[in-house]
Amino acid sequence: MTDKDQYKVKKEPFYQAQSDEVALYEAAYSARLPVMIKGPTGCGKSRFVEYMAWKLGKPLITVACNEDMTASDLVGRYLLDANGTRWLDGPLTTAARIGAICYLDEIVEARQDTTVVIHPLTDHRRTLPLDKKGELLEAHPDFQMVISYNPGYQSLLKDLKQSTKQRFTAFDFAYPPADVEAQILGKETGIEAELSAQLVKIGQAARNLKGHGLDEGISTRLLVYAATLIKGGVPPRAACRMALVRPITDDADIRDTLDHAIDAVFG
Repeated sequence: MTDKDQYKVKKEPFYQAQSDEVALYEAAYSARLPVMIKGPTGCGKSRFVEYMAWKLGKPLITVACNEDMTASDLVGRYLLDANGTRWLDGPLTTAARIGAICYLDEIVEARQDTTVVIHPLTDHRRTLPLDKKGELLEAHPDFQMVISYNPGYQSLLKDLKQSTKQRFTAFDFAYPPADVEAQILGKETGIEAELSAQLVKIGQAARNLKGHGLDEGISTRLLVYAATLIKGGVPPRAACRMALVRPITDDADIRDTLDHAIDAVFG
């Protein structure tokens, strides 16, 4: 198996298009333009990137960003072994070498001094300086940079610099319309249409509370969890409390409000 093969998406991920995002992404990839995807937690950003990598037949290297991630974690470092030292490429360097799509998930979680290392890969240079190694890596012709984040959690401390933002084309993702979201639940879990519609109704009720006690609404991902539990034999009310309410809030009043919404839907 080649390096490329081990990073390829082997099986088609299910993705339900909401608009023309598939065609637009294909156009961006054709020109190797960097892509930024913005949207709430669990709305399908990562699934979309995975689907596009599969559709294009390109390897995908995903990095879950966090505040402790350093530039060396992305680029690579020297390691000690029995024979002395050896260089180990980081995920960004590997992607640039083999022509993969490099996906930095929730990039605002990373420190700004870390994310600037992507800059020369996202303009006309398409290069990655490996200062510690003394190498200037020219990106493979198939390489593309993709980043994502949730604007709902933006703050002055956790936002991208304009110098980073303006290197990317961008998509705004949102939770799917009710009928599309119900179809997604059915495809993902095999539950009946009526049950899918009931779960989506609960999800929409919770999303209406965003900014009124909830930082974030119930995601499509959590609706899939609830449907999976119900499919496995868990009573709907118990499944919804476990998958939809308890994960998103510890506030007793908000919990009661959502529990009542569940009772009303499954009454």
